[in-house]
Amino acid sequence: MMSDSKTSSPKNWRPATRLLHAGLERTEYGETSEALFLTSGFVYDNAEQAAKTFTGEISHYQYSRFANPTVAALERRLADLEGAEACVATSTGMGAVSSALLSQVKAGDRVVASRALFGSCHWIVANLLPQYGVETVFVDGGDLAAWDEAFSKPTAAVLLESPSNPMLDVLDLAAIAERAHKAGALVIVDNVFASPLYQKPLELGADVVVYSCTKHIDGQGRVLGGAVLGKEDWIKETLQPFVRNTGNALSPFNAWVMLKGLETLALRVEAMTRNAAAVADYLASAPGIVSVRYPGRKDHPQYDIAQRQMTGGGTMVAFEVEGGQDGAFAFMNALRLIAISNNLGDARSLVTHPATTTHMKIGAEERAKLGISEGAIRFSVGLEDSADLIDDLARGVAALAKG
Repeated sequence: MMSDSKTSSPKNWRPATRLLHAGLERTEYGETSEALFLTSGFVYDNAEQAAKTFTGEISHYQYSRFANPTVAALERRLADLEGAEACVATSTGMGAVSSALLSQVKAGDRVVASRALFGSCHWIVANLLPQYGVETVFVDGGDLAAWDEAFSKPTAAVLLESPSNPMLDVLDLAAIAERAHKAGALVIVDNVFASPLYQKPLELGADVVVYSCTKHIDGQGRVLGGAVLGKEDWIKETLQPFVRNTGNALSPFNAWVMLKGLETLALRVEAMTRNAAAVADYLASAPGIVSVRYPGRKDHPQYDIAQRQMTGGGTMVAFEVEGGQDGAFAFMNALRLIAISNNLGDARSLVTHPATTTHMKIGAEERAKLGISEGAIRFSVGLEDSADLIDDLARGVAALAKG
């Protein structure tokens, strides 16, 4: 359901307060925790009320595929946190990305995307959209001249990530958005790595922000979900009919779990970020580590941009080890505390090898363009004690030394 701006929190509330109280609408029972409405449908007082609900003459819940009170509570809170006019929650993060794109474009349109995308996002742009007659163009996200060339023709939509998955490229969102709008494009930004706490794409010129709520928002590896946020007119007229009629609906139970996750989001992300900075510093000086990428470090190639548009370095670290895939596997297999998993944003620390997991299907040539080497490892830093994480990483470093 579309969030209602009239239920947004006072403007002087800070993020930690908003995460607990924004958009809360209690039932007549006065519950402390948000109510969980596990129902597929809703009843009407009479046939006339049902008819007027379907024509839009009155506001009444119809069916949980269309809207649900628990899902609506999550949408209101996310919109309030993001500073967006409206929000639609979806079944998964990829459901959010695909709905934002497919609701916007039609055959004959043109989509421009940063090359540095999550594997499934890359597949949608490279494979799915062309099947429906949509022209797609990939550019090096850090090359503003390449964006200028791409926008020399009318463009319907732009998709980009910043920081990117998995190598943490930081793109100049304001500069790209300005160029995109001149070409008539809707700018869609995947803000998962930064989280809604550390970056505000809408303030930087983006039109739409998408999240996999599975990541930091749930943050505890429990449920799947996604969200699309933007202006009320676009949400109501373009996105909402697509989501409602294609069935990309979030489970009320998942929405309720995510509402609970939001209550601790600030605490978790801030602690995970402190850990990420500490382990990035350790890895940068460890033997056998070829390179480290962390937006909070001055040696990050886009550090200046990160300082302008992010308020924190985030919870993700990317690094490359010696020995290619064999070295990466030896490093990962030596870990005892940090788990191997392709998820991220979890309270528990996780590592994955992008070349053989999340970015395997894009092919070696495309991975090379993205700087995803065979020795690259993506590290989602969790809530463990940073000293224990460094001790565990030292096991990986020792495994590299053994060859």
